Amino acid sequence: MESEQRALTGWGRTAPSVATLVRASADDVRSGLGELVGERGLIARGLGRSYGDPAQNGGGTVVELQPGEDPIRIDSSTGIARVDAGVSLDRLLREIVPLGWFVPVTPGTRFVTVGGAVASDIHGKNHHADGSFGAHCTELTMLLADGSIHSVTPTSDPDLWWATIGGMGLTGLILDVSFQLIPIETRHCTVDTQRVPNLDALIEKMEASDHLYRYTVAWIDLVATGRHLGRSVLSMGNHATLDELREANPKAAVDPLDFDPPVFPDIPRQPINVWSRNAVRVFNELWYRKTPKHHHGTESLTGFFHPLDMAGQWTRLYGRHGFLQYQFVVPFEAIDTMRTIITKISEEGHASFLAVLKRMGAESGGLLSFPKPGWTLTYDLPAGVDGLGPWLAELDELVLGVGGRHYLAKDALATPGVVAAGYPRLDEWKTIRRRVDPDGVWASDQARRLDLI
Repeated sequence: MESEQRALTGWGRTAPSVATLVRASADDVRSGLGELVGERGLIARGLGRSYGDPAQNGGGTVVELQPGEDPIRIDSSTGIARVDAGVSLDRLLREIVPLGWFVPVTPGTRFVTVGGAVASDIHGKNHHADGSFGAHCTELTMLLADGSIHSVTPTSDPDLWWATIGGMGLTGLILDVSFQLIPIETRHCTVDTQRVPNLDALIEKMEASDHLYRYTVAWIDLVATGRHLGRSVLSMGNHATLDELREANPKAAVDPLDFDPPVFPDIPRQPINVWSRNAVRVFNELWYRKTPKHHHGTESLTGFFHPLDMAGQWTRLYGRHGFLQYQFVVPFEAIDTMRTIITKISEEGHASFLAVLKRMGAESGGLLSFPKPGWTLTYDLPAGVDGLGPWLAELDELVLGVGGRHYLAKDALATPGVVAAGYPRLDEWKTIRRRVDPDGVWASDQARRLDLI
């Protein structure tokens, strides 16, 4: 077990706090739990890809759980994987793709841990079809606050199960996760990509075609205004069969499951934010224009799901103040509110080159899980800008006014009131949490900021 005092931030590099960072095995944490907790509690940390402060614990302890000797176990007859919580999706994919398997859900990066995937109940381009990560889990092994280890399933302890799925690591330390993989024939996807001239056309196309594709996402230009408001690049895909890959890319079909995604050097540190509104306007224009009006082809898993992983530390482009990612969902019937928000951002807001719009499907059942049926917009913007807090508070009011909510894994600025309004089962979650952790062993900066503990 190794430990050090360390200033930690989330992926957005805002609100650093100093904690005792411990790298330990599950056995080490269990045997030394009393010493690790201290007055400020303990929280798990994966690869630090939550954007705000849920994996920070200023003045307390943060644990990076180290995988064991046999961290990935797969039942080839059922496709059930049992994976140590500290294993990254990157490591997992490198092992399972050559065997003809893929994870049921992946976010926009493969550099998240399996434990983090459960704690945040991650979602991806296939939420409208397959739901979130928690919907595919079958069993969790957890270390509870009293030092006991429990095997938890949706039927053995449904309250603890649904409090843990999306529970931001505040119900116990997840040690390993069992979940269903999906079979694939190749390391490629067949993808239809098209330019869409405005928001109304995008809504129409996504409503009409989502049922045809497992994966759908739209990059949206949040600088465009007027008749170009919401112009987008829409990408829709499915896993490519071997026959489809042979027809589209015979060379790739020679070794169809070979998977070795490249890792590029980190982007150098930037003293200032390079994404001024004019720079974003130029970038968005070029990005939109370079896309064919319609293109059908194949893309690698990395190119389709994780393009930003090919640029190490890309967040440095936002300068020394870092950045925020603001993500919310509103019900389908509140599409006019989504249009209002996009208009407001385009006409009054801060520039963003990275913004995506998706349709979401059914909820997983997690009491604090973010996804729900509706439209979700994800929007990056630089931190340290004057008036940013009040600006986002105006958006909060619009989102909450129609029954929407914000994603805790992306949150850096929300208030307790915003979370309570967006998550109507919060009090139920707190009751379950107090049952399994009456003394507040599991704690984080975010939990204190949002009055979750």
